[in-house]
Amino acid sequence: MKNRTLKHRLTISLPRLLAVAALCAGALGQAQAQSAPPSRIGFVFTERLMTDSKLAKAADVKIEAEFSRRQKTNKDLLARLKTLSEKLDADAPALVEPERTRRYREVADLEKDVQRTQREFNEDLLQRKSEERANIAQKAYKLIEQIAEQEQLDIVLQESAWSSPRIDITDKVIKLLDK
Repeated sequence: MKNRTLKHRLTISLPRLLAVAALCAGALGQAQAQSAPPSRIGFVFTERLMTDSKLAKAADVKIEAEFSRRQKTNKDLLARLKTLSEKLDADAPALVEPERTRRYREVADLEKDVQRTQREFNEDLLQRKSEERANIAQKAYKLIEQIAEQEQLDIVLQESAWSSPRIDITDKVIKLLDK
């Protein structure tokens, strides 16, 4: 009988023991948190780095110069398609069947060429912009690390729903990117 009572007491006291241990651990963690210095946080608006910095603006000008000739060619091709299509619409009632079919095919082929060149242009432009953004991001990342070390920041965030202007280091990064 003594054996059962002792066993019963142990099972009852084990949950109590765990509760006391959890309370002690929580109090210890709170005491350590109070004695440690507060974390320092920085924030960077990455989209501003990609639009407001001189490096980003120079990249935009460079890309525009690279693609201006292709863009003009695409516009010329589109104008030619429009002219050819309007001429076909005006002439269609008077054309004999084989000539009308030939010209419809010519317009359809030109339309396919316009769509293909426009799609290729957009893909190439997007790829080129992505390359330039990656280059800017790589440089910005190094500068963010440098600022974080200088200001002894514990973490630098890039995305948030809201952030205080007090922790925003975007202007500092832009100034260093512009050098």
